[in-house]
Amino acid sequence: MNDQLVETWITEGRVVSVCPEVEAGMNIPRMPAEIYGGSGNSVLDGETNVVEKDGNIVTDDFIAGASIALELCKKFNIEIAILAESSPSCGSSFIYDGSFSGNRTSGMGVTAALLRRHNIQVFSQYEIADAHKAIHATSA
Repeated sequence: MNDQLVETWITEGRVVSVCPEVEAGMNIPRMPAEIYGGSGNSVLDGETNVVEKDGNIVTDDFIAGASIALELCKKFNIEIAILAESSPSCGSSFIYDGSFSGNRTSGMGVTAALLRRHNIQVFSQYEIADAHKAIHATSA
């Protein structure tokens, strides 16, 4: 069902596919990164950093990527975003805890937090049905 909904959205021209980190110029593949001691909101507020596993601080890249995603949302009048759960950029409910031990914690990634600050509804890839309901609620 979820795959069919996504295919329908693509056919309808509703999908703008973007990876904030790639848009900010980060490499593929790249070193794993996590938010150290906080969440996307604390990164946006300058209270903590996004750190790669080797200790390199990549906060500016993540904020730049989030800003690009926000500008795309504005450009295309996007009100609903589906992002990848657990990502330090796109996690909408859970992110990794910054210890690089595989432990997740409640919180949002940098892009999810920025989009929500601008009243864009954010869902994870596991919430396709909820996003579908939200699409129909906003277009009604």
